[in-house]
Amino acid sequence: MRRKFFAIILLLVGTVCFAQDDLEYTRDEYLRGSITAEREWWDLNYYHLDIEVKPDEKSISGSNMIRYQVLEENKVMQIDLQPPLKIEKIIQDGKALSHRKAGTNAYHVLLESPQKKGDFKEVIVHYSGKPREALNAPWDGGFSWTKDNNGNHFVATSCQGLGASAWWPNKDHMYDEVDSMAISVTVPKNLIDVSNGRLRKVEEHGDTKTYHWFVDSPINNYGVNVNIGDYVHFGEKYQGEKGELDFDYYVLRDNLEKAKEQFKQAPMMMEAFEHWFGPYPFYEDSFKLVEVPYLGMEHQSSVTYGNGYQNGYLGVDLSGTGWGLKFDFIIIHEAGHEWFANNITYKDIADMWVHEGFTAYSENLYLDYHFGKEAAADYVIGTRKNIRNDRPIIGRYNLNRRGSGDMYYKGANILHTLRQLIEDDEKWRHILRKMNRVFYHQTVTTQQIEHFLSEETEKDLSAFFNQYLRTTQIPVLEYEFDGKNLKYRYVEIVEDFDMPLRIFVDKKEKWLFPHKNSEWKTESLIGENLEIDRNFYIEAKRL
Repeated sequence: MRRKFFAIILLLVGTVCFAQDDLEYTRDEYLRGSITAEREWWDLNYYHLDIEVKPDEKSISGSNMIRYQVLEENKVMQIDLQPPLKIEKIIQDGKALSHRKAGTNAYHVLLESPQKKGDFKEVIVHYSGKPREALNAPWDGGFSWTKDNNGNHFVATSCQGLGASAWWPNKDHMYDEVDSMAISVTVPKNLIDVSNGRLRKVEEHGDTKTYHWFVDSPINNYGVNVNIGDYVHFGEKYQGEKGELDFDYYVLRDNLEKAKEQFKQAPMMMEAFEHWFGPYPFYEDSFKLVEVPYLGMEHQSSVTYGNGYQNGYLGVDLSGTGWGLKFDFIIIHEAGHEWFANNITYKDIADMWVHEGFTAYSENLYLDYHFGKEAAADYVIGTRKNIRNDRPIIGRYNLNRRGSGDMYYKGANILHTLRQLIEDDEKWRHILRKMNRVFYHQTVTTQQIEHFLSEETEKDLSAFFNQYLRTTQIPVLEYEFDGKNLKYRYVEIVEDFDMPLRIFVDKKEKWLFPHKNSEWKTESLIGENLEIDRNFYIEAKRL
């Protein structure tokens, strides 16, 4: 009852202010970011997205069939589609349904046939228009309409954060993933569409061709993509942990030779990540790298690539150590998302660090596997210079608001620090692999991940995560050392923070166990040189 009343208030006032955190939000943010009453009563089962893309007109048209299971009886369904795209009609059981805008990007659909608990039902949403154009993909999202060097259309989609409803109608909230999906894309006959999953067939229709793709695994909405160009294809078979895995590569015709050389890193990526994280989560759907006219994105089983066939991030080492030039950032980072984003998916974008923190950390583990532990440590510690600590890395829930961009390299350094606390690299590897089994093809919350890691490490990590995820404060170790005694404490910490810390005295390892709540601790310690282990994400201040 309270939730229904709250929803009514939102509809009436449009904007609500919370005095306790001085945050305002709009009705559109609520409709986009919340599990509304019009969403929660039905569970996604299957999509068939069937569209025609007309590059000359920068327009699309078609339909999405949505199959769902009724969880509770209801007659109003929320479907999301962003302007300037328009819904033409919505059909169920052969009848056109009434629908109206509930907000800028959301529609309420009035269902007529009985919606009985347990039943599977379908609606077909027909739509058309000129979708939002991405001006700075993949950060702003939408369609990228470009041409290659030969004058052929080169088109791609990207929509993380913005939402898949920027270009197709769906249930645009991350908590509910569809179980499987068909994607049919009609394009000019001289072009090829590459989407997610496996290509089932290609149909010719005079001046156009339709490419029919099928995704056998659950998929999040923003992971769905369309990539259109004058592609050439090559591939290979990879012998992985679950058997033979198809690797398929689609690149622009002029870049074939460069791609054959640069994409040799893809099997190297798979070998490292299967070692650390367990089997690639989508053997049924294959693994693809697809060239696009923007930097790249983690589209499930259809990872997009635009890094210019060079190592680093557009040729730059983000760590400043040299190790970032040992791998192609986009191949490694975006493929790492197959485990953390596409296999384990956040329910709410406020927890986006689960995607980006673990995946930024995967760059470190790739180096660990191929170049050694010290190289990996150099790299992840080097990325600390990119951390701003401007705001917490967990965002605002239920409003589609992400946290700080620090979720990438602060997230990676949080995990690198946690590895030190475990003191057992094989146990750490076991934990990462088990995480991908326990949450296989699931949507999760930060709390679930925290609880899992606390259980598996056999440590109470509550204060640890509160410190690093929910504040901008970095623990500061204040200490005095006179060669005989060490006096120390943490400051700038949350309640109960007492993370152990490894130091070296005259090159000999020693662990410190600080008191909670910034209380001083003194212990006898004889030596001349004291060094704080660099692998812990803290600051040290000698008094």
